[in-house]
Amino acid sequence: MPTIVTHPLIALTKTWFPRLPRGAVLLGAIGSILPDADVAAFAFGIPYAHMFGHRGFSHSIVFALLFALAATAVVRGRFATFAFVFLCTMSHALLDAMTDGGLGIAFFSPFSNERHFLPWTPIRVSPLGAGFFSARGIETLMSEVVWVWVPLGVIALLGLFGVRQRLPRE
Repeated sequence: MPTIVTHPLIALTKTWFPRLPRGAVLLGAIGSILPDADVAAFAFGIPYAHMFGHRGFSHSIVFALLFALAATAVVRGRFATFAFVFLCTMSHALLDAMTDGGLGIAFFSPFSNERHFLPWTPIRVSPLGAGFFSARGIETLMSEVVWVWVPLGVIALLGLFGVRQRLPRE
């Protein structure tokens, strides 16, 4: 998985959604890291490959839809809120599917537990626990800077520039 530092960076895409209600960005950031709560399944003896194991249902399209619907109701948002939170939540699974390790992502759970990777996997999988502070952890962060942080920064800047061009001038 990409690190917990990288997943919420998708909230930078807020620049493409200029009129989100208060709290929507926070819920988008939460949605971007929430799928990894499934690591708690290990403590309950649920195996990695199980539908509710790591990278299972909580990494699915259905989960992202449900979380986005709930978040939109909480902040009394509209379609832009739903789209933003869905994008943030779904980004977690997409980034994980770009890593070079694990069993893949159950995008279509609960209908199928088949695990998938994207055809291109340039992101190093993050070491868990104390391994995060190792040379491999630094290597993981550097791959995230190149393949996630820089592109998201560019996307955010383009959105900011585009939004400023569309907003009425006073």
